[in-house]
Amino acid sequence: MANSKRIREERLGKLNLLREKGIPPYGDKVKLDGDLAAICARCPESADGREEKTPPLVTAAGRISAIRNMGKSCWLDLRDRSGKIQVNLIHKRMPETFSLVKLLDIGDFIAVSGQLHKSRTGEITIFADTMTFQAKNLEPLPAKFKGLRDVEIRFRRRYLDLVANEDSRARFILRSRIISHIRSYLDRRGFLEVETPMLQPIYGGAAARPFTTRHHALDMDLYLRISPETYLKRLLVGGLDRVYELNRNFRNEGIDTSHNPEFTMIELYQAYADFTDMMELLEDLVSDTAKVLLGTTRVNFAGQDIDVSKPWPRKRIHDLIRESAACDPGDDESLRSRLAAAGMAGEKVAALSHDYLIKEIMDEVVEPKLIQPTIVTHHPASLNPLCRLNRRDPSLSDRFEAIVAGFELANAFSELNDPLEQKARFEKQLKLDRGREESYGDSVDEDYVSALEVGMPPAGGMGLGIDRLVMLLTGQASIREVILFPTLKPKSREEIETAMEESLPEGTE
Repeated sequence: MANSKRIREERLGKLNLLREKGIPPYGDKVKLDGDLAAICARCPESADGREEKTPPLVTAAGRISAIRNMGKSCWLDLRDRSGKIQVNLIHKRMPETFSLVKLLDIGDFIAVSGQLHKSRTGEITIFADTMTFQAKNLEPLPAKFKGLRDVEIRFRRRYLDLVANEDSRARFILRSRIISHIRSYLDRRGFLEVETPMLQPIYGGAAARPFTTRHHALDMDLYLRISPETYLKRLLVGGLDRVYELNRNFRNEGIDTSHNPEFTMIELYQAYADFTDMMELLEDLVSDTAKVLLGTTRVNFAGQDIDVSKPWPRKRIHDLIRESAACDPGDDESLRSRLAAAGMAGEKVAALSHDYLIKEIMDEVVEPKLIQPTIVTHHPASLNPLCRLNRRDPSLSDRFEAIVAGFELANAFSELNDPLEQKARFEKQLKLDRGREESYGDSVDEDYVSALEVGMPPAGGMGLGIDRLVMLLTGQASIREVILFPTLKPKSREEIETAMEESLPEGTE
């Protein structure tokens, strides 16, 4: 860590010199003439080295990404979110403040004012008359062209990752545009964006282990929501017949390449619809998002060419198990043998009911094989107490999961709106979930049942994982690459800086 410590001490020395000179190292508001891309667009055209019109005076700001000091002249590269511009500082134009150039470092934020025109080499340049410090950089930035080589450091210090890695910066800009596009898509189709409680007295809407917190004023436990489902369906009862919420959910579960305890989902509900309508909505939404933002419906994910254009094939879960897992979905022993062959412990397998055997076979054996978008329908009824049963076969539900690239992208079903059946199924689910870490709740949600008694129209509902959709559209195999600040076990500053040492600039910088 010697190199890092030395650079920091040098920069602290420059910071102190600025303060001794009465120059604020952390500046105030500056009135800019736009971002750097907009300023570059104002540069007059030149021909044969001659300007065609008077160069405009501009004020710009950004982070220094390169310094080329030539004694009485200094050339800088400034960057912001929009791009880069060159700046020239010269003694004869700023004799009183030119001495400050030696206090500049890569990573500093500065503001400059001066004429905008092209240099002799044809590069758009601000020939500065004034320069002010906006923020002095104390910690050296990652080496140019190398970026941050330690993956974990990129997640822990995302701000450095965004500075050093253009691909990372572009990915998170695209994530923001994906979310904006989804909102626009649904708004145009008459859906209303709403907000429902993050803190819930009764958790539900999915099988998960919740995070528990305490509200001291009310002297009661509350749960960070695992799903907004039952609150959104209360809004259908109230007459808001197309609603969605794009927000965070929280599940107290393990962390892997497709799971983070805090994650972003969109849940939507449409009255007078069913799960077949949700199939069409999902495939159109995903393919439209890809087409508009990527210009294509084909994406590369982990070396696989995936086509998200509609329509997506529909497959019944039992048929898929028969085809992909090479076992009999109606025979428990066949299912148990297949799970054992897949490496699942015998005791765990022996304790599973038939429907949970189907679920495990799907999750462990079939799902990883589904690379192209596939809509898997008619899951066992007992796996979700909120879902309408299939009228032809009540042992199944009108539910589907959309699987892409080997992971679940979306879950949807025709909503159960019979209050008496709903209460009975809640009570049955409580018994089935007893002893399980992941459950649909630890009590019957009587208020939700009361809402259904007021009357909820038939409806289709869907939950779509935003983080996973961004993974798919950006070709990232880890969810941490698409969450700005993923959940990590804390480390000390000393541990992090030791790990960063290899990513520091070589030499003296």
